[in-house]
Amino acid sequence: MEDFCYAGGLPAVMKEIQQFLHKDILTVSGKSVAENVASAENYDPRVIKTIAAPFKEKAGIAILRGNLAPRGAVIKPSAATPALMVHTGRAVVFEDSDDFHKRIDDESLDVDENCILVLKNCGPKGYPGMAEVGNMPLPPKVLRKGITDMVRISDARMSGTAYGTVVLHTTPEAADGGPLAVVQNGDMIELNVPERRMQLLISDEELKARLSTWIRPEPPLKSGYWKLYVDTVLQADDGCDLDFLVGKRGAFVPKDNH
Repeated sequence: MEDFCYAGGLPAVMKEIQQFLHKDILTVSGKSVAENVASAENYDPRVIKTIAAPFKEKAGIAILRGNLAPRGAVIKPSAATPALMVHTGRAVVFEDSDDFHKRIDDESLDVDENCILVLKNCGPKGYPGMAEVGNMPLPPKVLRKGITDMVRISDARMSGTAYGTVVLHTTPEAADGGPLAVVQNGDMIELNVPERRMQLLISDEELKARLSTWIRPEPPLKSGYWKLYVDTVLQADDGCDLDFLVGKRGAFVPKDNH
């Protein structure tokens, strides 16, 4: 961030991408967006890349689909390991974040760097609240080999500055009956980012049979705001809003509350 500041900071970025901005919008400075950044300079193109010479093409985010994510999942290619962008591995499954923290450091865990870590029940309904736990730490037995990245898949989220070949926002989430809920230890999973595909390598019939026996988990609390939230929160692809609030807010300003 210090390098970014000295290179010109956000004004330099905005000036570089102003063709994509609403330049005429009035801002709190009393000037338009274009006027605010008119004098900005990019002092170090090594730090703030230009549109003509980007750091990497098509590197923002990619939306993956397949039988494991019928409504999509998200990966950030620029933060991922290129060699893992096309990868097939054995699933090592954690039912929730508590299960993950309990077992990930266990030396007897049957896992190696070619496996795919799968974390369930950390989405909008499952955690609940879609917690920032998608960037799962690697097992110590793998880290000691000098391995710094593995494919990880969850219905959770993580910081946009985090690193790794991490698939997030898998939708529908496990707690809402998405296919992620029925992934089992030992299943093979195929990740193919160039083709925007994430596939659980079992037959359609097997997947359907597993889903038919899935039982929705009981929420820890069955009353109050917790129940209201779990019953009405939408999935990641719909913005995780409460269904009865969509399109209802407008510009209402409530009374002061002391």
